[in-house]
Amino acid sequence: MAAQNGKDLLVKIDMTGGGMFETAAGLRATRISLNAETVDVTSLESEGGWRELLGGAGVKTAAISGSGVFKDDATDERARQIFFDGETPDFQVIVPGFGTLEGPFQITAIEYAGSYNGEATYELSLASAGALNFVALI
Repeated sequence: MAAQNGKDLLVKIDMTGGGMFETAAGLRATRISLNAETVDVTSLESEGGWRELLGGAGVKTAAISGSGVFKDDATDERARQIFFDGETPDFQVIVPGFGTLEGPFQITAIEYAGSYNGEATYELSLASAGALNFVALI
């Protein structure tokens, strides 16, 4: 995979619950982490004493975080609503040169900051809340 432009990694929020996705406005930096828990099934009979893992048995998780500046009232308001209502709507994460990840996420943290001679900023953290769908770029 060739080098990709970081600004092309997008986090989109389902604004209405009907699949109308809009890019979370003002994000400057975004990070996604995919994890799979391992299930160790090593026993005295394991060949050469090597650890054995049970394929497909662990819990899979995804975490997304981003930071940026306020630019759009609609996505900012939607993010706050999701957080305070404890909703788990669908989000889309577009990873350039890789594909699109879509599914339910919970907003686990929103942090607001600002200095008197600078812009207001925010940080957003999300945790997967169900099965995710991945569509690879062709």
